[in-house]
Amino acid sequence: MADHAPLKIVFMGTPDFAVPSLRALLDDEAFDVILAVTMPDKGSGRGRLLKAPPVKEAALGRGLPVLQPARIRGGTVASLLREIAPDVIVVVAYGMILPKSILDLPRLGCVNLHASLLPAYRGASPINRAVMDGVEKTGITTMLMDTGMDTGPMLLAEELDIKQGETAGKLFERLSVLGGPLLVKTLKGLAEGAVKPIPQPQEGVSHAPMMKKEDGRIDWSKSALEIDRLVRGVTPWPGAYTTISGRIVKIHGGQLNDLLTNVVTAAYGKDSIDKDFAPGTIFYLFDGHLLAGCGCGEFYEITELQAEGKKRMLALDFIRGSSIKTGDRFE
Repeated sequence: MADHAPLKIVFMGTPDFAVPSLRALLDDEAFDVILAVTMPDKGSGRGRLLKAPPVKEAALGRGLPVLQPARIRGGTVASLLREIAPDVIVVVAYGMILPKSILDLPRLGCVNLHASLLPAYRGASPINRAVMDGVEKTGITTMLMDTGMDTGPMLLAEELDIKQGETAGKLFERLSVLGGPLLVKTLKGLAEGAVKPIPQPQEGVSHAPMMKKEDGRIDWSKSALEIDRLVRGVTPWPGAYTTISGRIVKIHGGQLNDLLTNVVTAAYGKDSIDKDFAPGTIFYLFDGHLLAGCGCGEFYEITELQAEGKKRMLALDFIRGSSIKTGDRFE
């Protein structure tokens, strides 16, 4: 692209995930990013003080103009973009569905960076769902946007292994770093005609709807492996939780522990556990280990938790300061 004018780009994105992508485009002389479009500031904390989205902070820090429309539909934004006449609109976790009037505007189209290997995990929460489902690999995909939900033709993709014990938050960070280089490669290839859109296959389609707070509630009748995946998949948001005596307990960390599972099983006997202890039953062990019974006579070790109205703490400190005892039960 050295013989051509820089691509005129409008960038649309909101959370931390989009920031490395924005910075990569700003740092490359092949691109001229002229505007960042992001979601409006939101109230945060107890005082509900307005907080700027990470993309806004990153853009302003580089002297880039920022637009924060409350609505993307209605024609106002489309009219502004038509005056700017960008060559391409880049969308990374923006937060609103673009109308056709905007999708059809740039000559190279609207290019989206999606945090999955499409057509798997179309939707708002691909990283969470991949961890919760226990898949071994995920990645990022660039695609040309159409009016569907992540259904447009694919451009480029990069695969990434999910590490053992990895939370959605950690995977989020690793995938976000990959986004910038893949977008740079995609846009240059698209402009030069070296990257061609490929329709998504019909096989392998899955969906990742937006996460809700209720998605973090632990069902103790599930297997220990399923519970471990849930806790990691909803960390840091919406967060895993359970209740005891009607009060919420947030589970910030845990793990599968085969050694302690064998110790508890030997101490109580599998038949007794199946008969006398319902899923969710709490077991205290030496050195501050806290196990909760799961389905199929299995156990999940809780390593970090937070009682309602209390601070986040390690299991050892929770045990010392709590009246909860072996035989009590998480609902």
